[in-house]
Amino acid sequence: MRRITYTVLFGLLGLSGCMVGPNYHRPQLVVPAAYKAAPGWVKAKPADAAPKGQWWKNFQDPTLDKLEAQVVVNNATLAADYYAYSQAVALTQEDRGSLFPTLALAGSATRSGKGASGVSSPSTSGSFEGQASWSLDIWGKIRRQVQSDVARAQVSAADLANATLSAQAELASDYVYLRSADANIALLRQTIAAYQVSLRITQNKYNAGTVSQSDVITAQTALDGAQSSLIAEQATRAQYEHAIAVLTGRAPAELSIPQGAQIAVIPSPPPQVPSTLLERRPDIAAAERSMAEQNALIGVAVGAYYPDISISALGGYSVTPITALFGASSALWSFGTTATDDLFDGGARAQGVAAAKASYMESVETYRQTVLTAFQEVENDLSNLQFYARQAQVQAQAVADASRAAQIALNEYRAGTADYTTVVTAQVTLLTDQQTALSIQQNRLLASVGLYADLGGGFKASDLPTAAQIQSRLPFAP
Repeated sequence: MRRITYTVLFGLLGLSGCMVGPNYHRPQLVVPAAYKAAPGWVKAKPADAAPKGQWWKNFQDPTLDKLEAQVVVNNATLAADYYAYSQAVALTQEDRGSLFPTLALAGSATRSGKGASGVSSPSTSGSFEGQASWSLDIWGKIRRQVQSDVARAQVSAADLANATLSAQAELASDYVYLRSADANIALLRQTIAAYQVSLRITQNKYNAGTVSQSDVITAQTALDGAQSSLIAEQATRAQYEHAIAVLTGRAPAELSIPQGAQIAVIPSPPPQVPSTLLERRPDIAAAERSMAEQNALIGVAVGAYYPDISISALGGYSVTPITALFGASSALWSFGTTATDDLFDGGARAQGVAAAKASYMESVETYRQTVLTAFQEVENDLSNLQFYARQAQVQAQAVADASRAAQIALNEYRAGTADYTTVVTAQVTLLTDQQTALSIQQNRLLASVGLYADLGGGFKASDLPTAAQIQSRLPFAP
């Protein structure tokens, strides 16, 4: 009888090597051989020197470098994402624990006797038992669940990496906006100084009786407008400074960034070939791991068709009196196997499998769309950098021409050969062209930040924690 029991047991253990449900294979996508905007792309020289992942160093701005270093350390949103990953790891290990036997110990002692008129003396009985139970994962339901949990933890890790990259890119963009505001503030102050000179010239000519008071009013109006624009730009700068403070985990009152010049270096990372994007973007990695998670859940749903099989054993001692508790005659033991299965469920299991398959197909389409969106974003960045570079060259000439025209108009007004309307028009045109040039530089910088982020910022899918690391709870940092 014992031989038959062991034979059945080892046979069941041998079956536990199989798993129901489909094995995961990443869907094949049609990936373009090259980016549409990539031909003629020239890699910027500063891009070679940056450490892995620290793409912002290519902008060669020490203040930006210091601020970026504080994002991962102090940002509360990223800390929350890290704890979400830790929770996913803990849940994986919780489900993995179901693969192993459960052991329990129990002991008791009871003192009993008859009443005062009884003839027997009190006695003490006791027991000490050890119990073991094991739900055999014959069909792989638990292992499929663990596979799903591991993939979910990897999704969480990819989400953490993506959130980190997004926060870094957002800070870089806000810093670009802040420095562009600084440049515009400097330009407006320069313009105000020029307008003050024009107002003084107009006032002197009015005092001399050579021009009408309307010229003075026009000059004063232009000066007031420039001063108003300066105040508005200072308010805009404050908003970006506050946003940067929050991204670095501080209250706005705790951060003050001295005014500085607009970033001059516009690095452009090499786009490489589109196929590398599938391994470099954390959001694509998250979408791919989500497919693996949903695929494993199909196996969990299919496993519901098969019976749950468990074995249990009990061994110990029970005796009265307790002094003979561990004697051979007081030993007891039992061993058993149970199997449970639903004979009728009204189609619930079939619908569970159908729902799992539909969820998997949903994740597949989400993955495809994520990849397509990634290609679109990189193409946009590449084309924007090229068009903005060409626009900057044309706008630089426009600024030079407008500056020359404004100076000529002012000289002619001093000489009395031109009216003040010509001066105002030339000065407004110059300010508009100068602000447009600053805006183009800002757009070029934002496109460069966007390209670094859209290329993954140095992330690789192989950076995600492996199944072994998740199940052994090794630390992970994006």
